[in-house]
Amino acid sequence: MTTPALDPASDLTLRRLIRARRRDIWRAWTDPALLERWWVPEPMLTRVDVLDVRPGGGFVTRMSEDGRRYVPHTDGIFLLVEKERRLVFSNAISSAWRPASPEPVAMTAEIVLDDHPDGTDYRAIVRHGDAAARARHEELGFFEGWGSVTAALAEVAESVAGS
Repeated sequence: MTTPALDPASDLTLRRLIRARRRDIWRAWTDPALLERWWVPEPMLTRVDVLDVRPGGGFVTRMSEDGRRYVPHTDGIFLLVEKERRLVFSNAISSAWRPASPEPVAMTAEIVLDDHPDGTDYRAIVRHGDAAARARHEELGFFEGWGSVTAALAEVAESVAGS
């Protein structure tokens, strides 16, 4: 399946070189214990309730400031899974396969992993329904938030290399 063309009016993109192999990044995305280490910006904590990495599988996480009270964070489904290459998920459909109106914005995220001589070319493409939703997501700190969790992902992927 090909990637739809980017629309700068409604899409946000983050790209980083991660000095880890694709399989190690994939593992950090698909192992609940590893995902909990990086999925939300510090000092927040994550709890993974469902991580069913297959098309139609649920993706449900909660977050906490204190490690005691967890509130909903992500409730969506995986739309496309290409092992060690690409993940596509959306929060516009809940893990129960019901239409959703998530706050602060509905989105579809595509994570693409390509080989690079120094590790992995990592891309996160986040698609929104319209320019207003894209602008809202950017205003809320898309680049800072997704940037910090991508840095944390890189640390986790580099730490699990070869294990």
